[in-house]
Amino acid sequence: MTPIRVAFYARVSGEQQAAAHTIESQIAALNERACSDGTPVPSERQFVDDGYSGATLIRPALDRLRDLVNVGAIDRIYVHSPDRLARNYAYQVLLLDEWRRRGIEVVFLNRPLGQSPEDDLLLQVQGIVAEYERAKIMERSRRGKKHAAQSGSLNVMSGAPFGYRYVSVREGGGQSRFEPVAEQARIVRQIFSWIGQDRCSLAEVCRRLQKGGELTATGKRIWSRQAVWHVLQNPAYQGQAAYGKTHMFPRGKKARLRAARGRPAEPRRSNAPIAADPKEWVFVSVPPLIDPVLFRAAHAQLEENRSRARLGRRRPGYLLQGLTCCARCGYAYYGKTTRQLGAGRQMKDFRYCWCSGSDGYRFGGERICSNAQVQGEFLEKAVWREVSELLRNPRGSGLGRNRRVFCLGDAGEKLA
Repeated sequence: MTPIRVAFYARVSGEQQAAAHTIESQIAALNERACSDGTPVPSERQFVDDGYSGATLIRPALDRLRDLVNVGAIDRIYVHSPDRLARNYAYQVLLLDEWRRRGIEVVFLNRPLGQSPEDDLLLQVQGIVAEYERAKIMERSRRGKKHAAQSGSLNVMSGAPFGYRYVSVREGGGQSRFEPVAEQARIVRQIFSWIGQDRCSLAEVCRRLQKGGELTATGKRIWSRQAVWHVLQNPAYQGQAAYGKTHMFPRGKKARLRAARGRPAEPRRSNAPIAADPKEWVFVSVPPLIDPVLFRAAHAQLEENRSRARLGRRRPGYLLQGLTCCARCGYAYYGKTTRQLGAGRQMKDFRYCWCSGSDGYRFGGERICSNAQVQGEFLEKAVWREVSELLRNPRGSGLGRNRRVFCLGDAGEKLA
């Protein structure tokens, strides 16, 4: 008698649930049910998405499970409940229909899954209720947080900006608050003073901070213009912390070029923050670090710096920027143009691809990778040869064996 090939799928949506190991109760219940049926699930067929939203089907463990189903390697799948598959009823139907067409038996622990119209109706009702419950909880939470912020409560804030320490509800005796950190507050005052009074640029502020050995919020000695810009934009330093600066919206259909180093290929959350209109912000009073007059002067100087900024000479584009990464350190390559003597002893622009890990300024002054730069023209031609081979022979190419191939756009005319 042929043994039944079984697997199970478990999921929790929140990062807090993942940190609290609430998914382990699901795994224990699934293992117990499978063993009672006489079909224990081996570890390689236990598919777990820890901290992934059920509002999307882009989940690494679910993708691996669906791949095995498509090749006919699974006969039965155990799931705790339909909402663990997806919070959206349409996604539930899609997965169940996909597995039924493959002859897969799906076992839910909270209820048997039959084939009668009544069973299908019950599944539909459960899916719709789960979807409604999720929308209701999100809307109730949004309105409750907004009302708390309008009442002057900092409990809705999850953290404090650079210059403050966030005192949680538990530490603050039922009310959270911002407490100034003396050393960081001194740096914030310096930044606003250098911009608003000395009329410095962002680059000059970064140089002064690094020369003085000041530390960033993460403890680094390298300051970026973006970090300084974010400090200057935060109204909390003049005594008005803003709530609701971003809204969460579904991610766009445009795929990312590549995942950041150390991050999963697909994001855990189906939504992404989008900047909200400043008119919709809700302000909560906090201890000020600078005078509002200095805050306005710094912003006026930023506008003047922006109007006086010179447009640099446009460089040619870098076709593979962000699409290639270093095999030694894992950081992405970026494009850089240098002016050197070429043929005929004339100055010429040369395009190179540099590993981000070889830039010492990104890592406190010491590079973490010893890989040398690669001339952009050679790298583009090598990649184009591989892509051409993939198009001619999809199964035999090295790129064809990868799960994901990055699109190079209209590279043919540029690299031919």
